[in-house]
Amino acid sequence: MFKAFAVNSRSQIFAFVTVPTLRFRLRINNTLRQSSLLLIKKNFSSQRPESRSSSSSSRTISATMGSSSGDRLQYPLPRRDESVVEDYHGVKIRDPYRWLEDPDAEEVKEFVQNQVRLTDSILENCETKEKLRHNITSLIDHPRYGSPFRRGDKYFYFHNTGLQAHSVLYIQDDLEAETEVLLDPNTLSDDGTVSLNTFSISEDAKYLAYGLSSSGSDWVTIKVIKIEDKEVEPDTLSWVKFSGITWTHDSKGFFYGRYPAPKDGEDIDAGTETNSNLYHELYYHFLGTDQSQDILCWRDHENPKYMFGAEVTDDGKYLIMSIGEGCDPVNKLYYCDLSSLSGGLESFRGSSTFLPFIKLVDSFDAQYIVISNDESLFTFLTNKDAPKYKLVRVDLKEPTSWTDVIEEHEKDVLESACVVNGNQLVVCYMSDVKHIMHIRDLESGSLLHQLDVDIGSVSDVTARRKDNAFFFSFTSYLTPGVIYKCDLANGSPEVKVFREVAVPGFDREAFQATQVFYPSKDGTKIPMFIVAKKGIKLDGSHPCLLYAYGGFNISITPSFSASRIVLSKHLGVVFCFANIRGGGEYGEEWHKAGSLAKKQNCFDDFISGAEYLVSAGYTQPSKLCIEGGSNGGLLIGACINQRPDLFGCALAHVGVMDMLRFHTFTIGHAWTSDYGCSENEEEFHWLIKYSPLHNVKRPWEQQTDSLVQYPSTMLLTADHDDRVVPLHSLKLLATMQHVLCTSLENSPQTNPIIGRIEVKAGHGAGRPTQKIIDEAADRYSFMAKMVNASWTE
Repeated sequence: MFKAFAVNSRSQIFAFVTVPTLRFRLRINNTLRQSSLLLIKKNFSSQRPESRSSSSSSRTISATMGSSSGDRLQYPLPRRDESVVEDYHGVKIRDPYRWLEDPDAEEVKEFVQNQVRLTDSILENCETKEKLRHNITSLIDHPRYGSPFRRGDKYFYFHNTGLQAHSVLYIQDDLEAETEVLLDPNTLSDDGTVSLNTFSISEDAKYLAYGLSSSGSDWVTIKVIKIEDKEVEPDTLSWVKFSGITWTHDSKGFFYGRYPAPKDGEDIDAGTETNSNLYHELYYHFLGTDQSQDILCWRDHENPKYMFGAEVTDDGKYLIMSIGEGCDPVNKLYYCDLSSLSGGLESFRGSSTFLPFIKLVDSFDAQYIVISNDESLFTFLTNKDAPKYKLVRVDLKEPTSWTDVIEEHEKDVLESACVVNGNQLVVCYMSDVKHIMHIRDLESGSLLHQLDVDIGSVSDVTARRKDNAFFFSFTSYLTPGVIYKCDLANGSPEVKVFREVAVPGFDREAFQATQVFYPSKDGTKIPMFIVAKKGIKLDGSHPCLLYAYGGFNISITPSFSASRIVLSKHLGVVFCFANIRGGGEYGEEWHKAGSLAKKQNCFDDFISGAEYLVSAGYTQPSKLCIEGGSNGGLLIGACINQRPDLFGCALAHVGVMDMLRFHTFTIGHAWTSDYGCSENEEEFHWLIKYSPLHNVKRPWEQQTDSLVQYPSTMLLTADHDDRVVPLHSLKLLATMQHVLCTSLENSPQTNPIIGRIEVKAGHGAGRPTQKIIDEAADRYSFMAKMVNASWTE
């Protein structure tokens, strides 16, 4: 996780399938800105049509393009290998596009090239593409800032002038002093595909350690800068993944996590490989030494899926190690008293002995996040017997005696907490998908003050215990961004605007954002935000964009988007965000209600949201586009299979589409905590019912209405996505085109099924601004044409 300075938050604030739930795992840092199946005994049928096998993927077949064109699409005809059949607990499953799992195969490269040509031919006819590109570029071209934070006696913050590929890290002596560039990622590559993935500044502000990612891959290379002269040190650490950087307070080095290097002779393009990430290790690196001399602090070869994160406490005395295996919010917690090491960490150089960790929590029964410590007295944020979270305290000298500091709230979720001004807590709650901020007493947990925060999202809370002021960022669907400074020196909090983002050309008074609660299939009330121009008539005439995620305890809270504002302003789009089950909006119970055997609740919630938008008069099915990424891409894939009649267009980004094999690729094994695993018979039967790849059916053969077809669909992926590898989207794309289009003469499927495959990009993190703009122009111009949205100035 990108350690948000002094922030201790349980939330994962990116709409992407997550890596395991460690307090220290990687995530996108706000400062830098993721049906029924016909089963036949001993056989499998997904309404599998007659085979039209080809030995080459270069053949094409015509199909009429979409509702707005009479052109004939020339779909590729990739080879189908009907011999690939797997037996899952007595059920035979065909996998004719298994060969698409090899990213290095020439046949796969040919398939990708053919799909790119097909998609380009369609996008050329999307009239709004250049207008969207121009207007999104204009609206996003405004200065943006991250919250300032302190290290040593210096201030640091991130800033983007507008169209820079990546935000730049600045340093200043005080808030009024001149600023200097400390690290500019834009100088690291000509095309912006090298990005800052993680970073950490030493306690005395003498060194910056930073991790670089190439082409959006999760693989990271760590470098070090000496802050005084801005010189890059020779230290280079490779094969780092899913890791933070944690300095010891003597600034001699830092802890980090990595995987074993590839075997000698292996030539891989890091980020394109698909093999599983196993045997994570925790290391300590001494400045000025070669990586080969780093101290191996911990590993567990008996549990190859374990991942290790490290944090040094504010007093520099303790090293806290969090151990995770899956993506559930649970972890083991070990600690090491660094001050007790005879000879310090140097004594472990060249040793095969691990650090002497003591096990405080040695089971995966709950999540424990360190908030603060006074010597051996620790305060933790936890969901132990508290699905909406609470603060607890324990003395390491009496590890079995835990007491509550802030009890679990009846309705609101305790999102984060950090210590400031000696013995005060900055506490953030989520209440109906909106943030509330408290100042509380650290010792008693009692409420001292409630801060006046608008309806929206709080992030980037940057605080230190020894400071009497802290900063935080605020955004909403109609608020581009405000950074506040809260001063506690005089007892009562004084909250002032430190910086406010101004977006030329954006008039917030022209729009309105409302929150509704609609019933799902089982009657559960689901919150949804709806943003539109003011005064629209609810006559069903409006194009509508519905987004959701619904997984891994991730909450989708309000945020500003230039591209969405452009859609609403010029295309009249109503954009909506459904906070469906599976997320963390109401705590762990809400999460569990949309995972494992209950995953179907996510799809029911989303479908019910779409039905609500139609019945309430916001839109109609032919004008309704749905969108989601990663786990949300799975959501889109499942919903177009289950209710193809309800949507006019679908945009599925980097989705998990093969639910029977996802666990065999890169970090996919960590997601079994949310999905289950096909190797387990009971869980196989959960997965096969909704797996997008295995449930593509011809709707005109399933329903009495012969006019029903799949919505116009774009599957988006990227060549260096080593989180949800591209094969998921490629296999589904080939399957949909075959089943719905190329296996029939004059198929009723006239809506296009296409893929957008980005190069030198990954799962989403670290993507340069221009690539973000280009992708938005492509997918939303496709949406506009498919739902027949008209451009107005």
